[in-house]
Amino acid sequence: MKTESLDFLTALLNTPGPSGFESAPARVWRDYANTFADTVDRDTSGNSIAALKAGLGPRVMLAGHMDEIGFMVHHIDDNGFLYFSTIGGWDHQVFVGQRVVILTKNGAVEGVIGKKAIHLIKSEDRDTASSNTDLWIDIGARTGTEAKKKIRIGDAGVLASQTLRLPNRRLVSRSIDNRIGSFIAVEALRMARRFKLTADVYAVATTREEIAWTGGGALPLANSIDPAVVVVVDVTHATDHPSVEAKEHGDVKLGKGPVLTRGSSAHPVVFEMLVKVAEAEKIPYQLAAAPGDTGTDADAIHTARNGIPTAVVSIPNRYMHSPNEMVDLGDVEKTAKLLAHFTKRISRKTDFRPA
Repeated sequence: MKTESLDFLTALLNTPGPSGFESAPARVWRDYANTFADTVDRDTSGNSIAALKAGLGPRVMLAGHMDEIGFMVHHIDDNGFLYFSTIGGWDHQVFVGQRVVILTKNGAVEGVIGKKAIHLIKSEDRDTASSNTDLWIDIGARTGTEAKKKIRIGDAGVLASQTLRLPNRRLVSRSIDNRIGSFIAVEALRMARRFKLTADVYAVATTREEIAWTGGGALPLANSIDPAVVVVVDVTHATDHPSVEAKEHGDVKLGKGPVLTRGSSAHPVVFEMLVKVAEAEKIPYQLAAAPGDTGTDADAIHTARNGIPTAVVSIPNRYMHSPNEMVDLGDVEKTAKLLAHFTKRISRKTDFRPA
């Protein structure tokens, strides 16, 4: 991976942006796209759009959602402790003992998640799982009045976790779900620039996927762009670690390439096109089955307008919805290459009607 690309990815992952509060990472994304795209823009839903405009044919949309899971402050007590609700799907045990960053109108405020110490918990309760109602955030305030000078009800935040590089090209970070998808979309756009395109290619970073599978920012954007075909880039569960059965969840491994989804929300013609591209370019790939919803923006996009042929391509991800999600950088590079080569095969002659 190019140094500039890796630096951009690191900055993108490290910039907090939970669902509904994606503006900061979106600016990082657009700044990068501005270095090579023909046009870069944003819309009223907070989505970011970068395009290569050949002006010769249909529109191709590569979509990754920008938001990450987080929390929102819903109460401040008289002693200055903050109580919170979750944004997106959390295992509440992950919160215990973590540091946090709260996004406010005056900048970031740091704090820690508080919980009663083990010594003070009754023995019969020690094996009981914590919920967010058992936890609070401590920002060091002495009183509620002091805390309210820094924090407003409705301020959102994330766990304070930065990127980490491990051996064998493993990258660890919070927000990989799914800022990695928005990175791949725009990186594929950069790669596609060297091709003689016969379609206009749009890379988009959508908002609010973690709280709205059936719309979020992706649905209005698909209606606005009106693409002929969409590839949604997201993450999927890697099942190559202890305690996960492949026979229950599929056989998906880090380092074995992008995962192509088959199922009701994944258009069969687009799926087969992606397979042909992968095999022609010698890109290894894996398969996943989704007999119902995919749990991605594809579920909203494929029924937009008159129906949009939509595929789902995913990155294997260990430890999803935690501050230490893990992906393989080789998978990331291969997925961007796959999508870039896919875009050059789309023209006015491409027929997406199933046989």
